[in-house]
Amino acid sequence: MGTLRLVGRCDAMDLYKAIQDLHTEKGRLDRVIASLEELQRTAGSAPVLPKPAKRRGRKSMNSSERQEVSGRMRKYWAGRRQPKQEAPSGAGG
Repeated sequence: MGTLRLVGRCDAMDLYKAIQDLHTEKGRLDRVIASLEELQRTAGSAPVLPKPAKRRGRKSMNSSERQEVSGRMRKYWAGRRQPKQEAPSGAGG
């Protein structure tokens, strides 16, 4: 039974130390949070972020550009639908 008491004391000591460490860290975090909140209050409004240099992604098309692409694709697909002309059978090799 003596070893059980010793193990119980070690666990209690470790638990006590862990709680102390957590309280210490909590105090440090509280101070950091307070200083950051103070900085936020003194800074006033939200900081102005710089505008991105270039817009990424596809550009939008206006109606005339869409009509132009539509006509071009209509011609493309009409050409694809036409039956292919077969090459002479002797040309394959």
